[in-house]
Amino acid sequence: MQRILTPLALVAALALSFPAQAQEKLKVGVVLSLSGPPAALGKQALDGFQLGLKALGGKLGGREVETVVVDDELKPDLAITKVQALIDRDKVDFVVGPIFSNVLAAIMKPVTDQKIFLVSPNAGPSSFAGKACNPYFFVTSYENDRIHAASGTYAQEKGYKRVFLLAPNYQAGKDAIEGFKLTFKGEIVDEVYTPLTQLDFSAELAKIAAAKPDAIYTFMPGGLGVNLVKQYRQAGLSDIPFISAFTVDESTLPAQQDAAVGFYGSSNWAPNLDTPQNKAFVADFEKAYNYVPGSYAFEAYDAALLIDSALKATGGKTDDKEALRAALKKADFQSLRGSFKFNNNDYPIQNFYITKVAKRPDGKYQTEIVQTVFKDDVDPHGKDCPLK
Repeated sequence: MQRILTPLALVAALALSFPAQAQEKLKVGVVLSLSGPPAALGKQALDGFQLGLKALGGKLGGREVETVVVDDELKPDLAITKVQALIDRDKVDFVVGPIFSNVLAAIMKPVTDQKIFLVSPNAGPSSFAGKACNPYFFVTSYENDRIHAASGTYAQEKGYKRVFLLAPNYQAGKDAIEGFKLTFKGEIVDEVYTPLTQLDFSAELAKIAAAKPDAIYTFMPGGLGVNLVKQYRQAGLSDIPFISAFTVDESTLPAQQDAAVGFYGSSNWAPNLDTPQNKAFVADFEKAYNYVPGSYAFEAYDAALLIDSALKATGGKTDDKEALRAALKKADFQSLRGSFKFNNNDYPIQNFYITKVAKRPDGKYQTEIVQTVFKDDVDPHGKDCPLK
């Protein structure tokens, strides 16, 4: 006699006949500056993050990923609007970005108030490293002061007595100058801040020429750095040692070329960093995109690895925020920079180096490590952060 299945029995039979449905796609909002002078920085980060996803088979923690990329246009007010859309319309599980600290300051509250984890592959202002640290904010780059403090230490060790300081007038620029002054104990000849949109540095170069410092220290990212370096050479000032951060790097060197060769920088990484993972990353990146990766790219790649490691620990789940935070905090992945761990404020503990611009035999330009300045550096702001 043929058995007739009741509706309930039929549902049960079908459930046994087919595998369980896969988890919904993980949604990641990527917020970067992708237009105007800073576009090269945003492109580096975007390419680095996407290469990280590719290396992970297009999945994070075993879940298929949908990335929603938005251009903040380096406009904090616009960034807030676009991030709100990522939260309300796209229902993102993570936000990765941004490049600039003023944009980060704008989007921090809208993202973290919703208990969405914000992973910064570049911006790391001191303002969120101390008392205002946030349990939903993780950084795969650095705390802004520390790279500049490495340059200050280098200038001090070189015996420079008088240094001219130059930076754009926003939080990261102020962090840069303060970071340098933390470890440089000589005379500050002048301390000049310029608009973020400035491209003509003739007035500042005239001041440098008149001051005749032992060296200059500058933080001028993206298009700012391209113009400054070219104009510095053209002004005949290259006899004055040029020390910087994010001014001569892989995002600016394709435009600066020979004008930047021999100039110094400080960084937490360089393409020639000797780890197996980094060698593979640089080779894969150049093959995929046909240009040399910079720190923006490697830190965004690491951001993908960080999120993947956390989701593996939670079985791909994002609903238990405490469990997900604990998994992010553990940072159970191999960074391109080597071993990786977070300080209590969720900023990395890491090495910092002095780099020098070189022209490679293939005609491309890159920064190369000259010396280690800080080893396993812990930023001092963590002591004021209540997180454990």
